[in-house]
Amino acid sequence: MKKNLISIIILALLIVNIVLSAITLSSVVSTNKKTAALVTDIASAISLDLGISGDEDEAEETVSMEDVEPYDIAEMTIPLKKDENGDGKDHFALMSITLSMNTKDKGYKSYGSDMDTRVSLIKGEINDVVSQYTVDEARESNHAIEEEILQRIQTMFDSKFIYKVTISSVIYQ
Repeated sequence: MKKNLISIIILALLIVNIVLSAITLSSVVSTNKKTAALVTDIASAISLDLGISGDEDEAEETVSMEDVEPYDIAEMTIPLKKDENGDGKDHFALMSITLSMNTKDKGYKSYGSDMDTRVSLIKGEINDVVSQYTVDEARESNHAIEEEILQRIQTMFDSKFIYKVTISSVIYQ
């Protein structure tokens, strides 16, 4: 009789243990879902504050090499902004720029074939952007210059068929 009574007590404790485990598991899972949602919201808010857009990165990644046509702009000599605290000399940037064009974009069909006729407009935008920097600022921020040139050219053409600007060689004097 004692063996049966001990077996019943063990069975009852097992059932209580399973019930308590199920309650604990359900509360942990719901809390975990809420925490994951909160982390996702915070991460998206941080991305918005930094101005990061997933669409731009995706557009760059989806252009395959066979759909890319580079357009080279030969060396340009651009006067840089005078540094008030610097040596007082005039500084120049000698740079070559490559525009990467997506041949599958609808804007390429309109503008891409006759880029030579618009090269002076593009050079004007490049000159406007680069001449805003002092020699020290330009040395430190090549990527920012490329991004600003890209935005200005995309605005000028009202199209994103030019999806990347690369400063291929630069000499500051």
